[in-house]
Amino acid sequence: MSPEIAKGQSLEELDGNGSDLSGLEEFDRSMRRFMSERRITAGSLAVTCRGRLVLARAYSDPAADLRVTPTSLFRIASLSKPLTATAVLGLVQDGLLELRTPILDVLDLRPAVGWDREPRIDQITVAHLLQHLGGWDRDGAFDPMFRDHAIAGELNLPLPIARRDIRTYMASRPLQHAPGTTYAYSNFGYSLLGRIIERVTGGSYEAFVRQRLFEPLRVSRPALGRTLRQYRLPDEVVYRSTHEGRSVFAPGDVRVPSPYGAWNLENMDAHGGWVASAIDLVRFAAAFNTPTEYPILSESMIETAFGIPVNLGSGEIKPGVSYYGCGWSVRDWGDGRRNTWHNGSLPGTHTLLVRRWKGDLNWCALFNQRDDPSGLNYSDIDPLLHKAADRVGQWPDHDLFNRYL
Repeated sequence: MSPEIAKGQSLEELDGNGSDLSGLEEFDRSMRRFMSERRITAGSLAVTCRGRLVLARAYSDPAADLRVTPTSLFRIASLSKPLTATAVLGLVQDGLLELRTPILDVLDLRPAVGWDREPRIDQITVAHLLQHLGGWDRDGAFDPMFRDHAIAGELNLPLPIARRDIRTYMASRPLQHAPGTTYAYSNFGYSLLGRIIERVTGGSYEAFVRQRLFEPLRVSRPALGRTLRQYRLPDEVVYRSTHEGRSVFAPGDVRVPSPYGAWNLENMDAHGGWVASAIDLVRFAAAFNTPTEYPILSESMIETAFGIPVNLGSGEIKPGVSYYGCGWSVRDWGDGRRNTWHNGSLPGTHTLLVRRWKGDLNWCALFNQRDDPSGLNYSDIDPLLHKAADRVGQWPDHDLFNRYL
């Protein structure tokens, strides 16, 4: 675990580097205040305005001996879901998949020998998985992506378990909701979407996301992360947590720092496994504003991504009501005024990606921890950055993307 920020440290003692602030000082103050109050040792922020990268800043605690730059890599946790959803919609756009396709037409979900398959799985469609309507509820039972020891015990398997073992186990678990009826956030559902991509394309999930999303954007840094610290990528930050847990890579009760072995990042690829920079993610987000320039999805497919989920019907909803589309949380005020966003959280990681209609803005904030002794809420970064954007008098007209290719 890296050293903690000294108690009572001032905001100015955080090392900040990257682009000039150019009238965007409130973003800098907000990041410094947020990090200092929580003693966060590594953070990064990128902001676009009308498709131009106007701010790219990184912050680190000099005492931690870990200098962060705007291109440093962070585990992005559930910001992986918009990537996966966009890749799936790309397959739909290309005519290789349909949203109404039952997942059992693509996947072979077999329970363990002697176990019965949950019969309602045959009602689950691709659209249901995208919109968290598959019927699995992590609150009603548990999130199988974090229950390695229990699954290994039930299936009489050694650690570490693999994604296929999780699928085998979940094939017989009862659904908490009828498919298509109830929103219930499901990491497992997005893991299945990764496997659907592999079945349809005949290649790896990672390779298809790179080819379909990142290559058109000239983005090369994102990669699937590894769990153990010795496999950290060259420009990847070090993750911190006040917690430890039981290793999912060794039998018995081996205790490890929570970000480095208390859960299996390799099994979380399609729902939480990507590592990227904040700059990479705002370039991805900005592509939705200019689909003719960055054709990862057509305008009609973008409308599908942000459209009303099937459980809410086909009619209009009240302006300002939020819902989960295909890989994005959405708040639609009508007349094209739509905010979309996603956050992410894992032990050692807190992330936020926002697309804001007012001003045609996108921003991404990444941090190397999600807990600390202060007990402060990490979701507070969301309103802080909205307020920072509201206080900008004039947005700069430069574009920094070419500087950080």
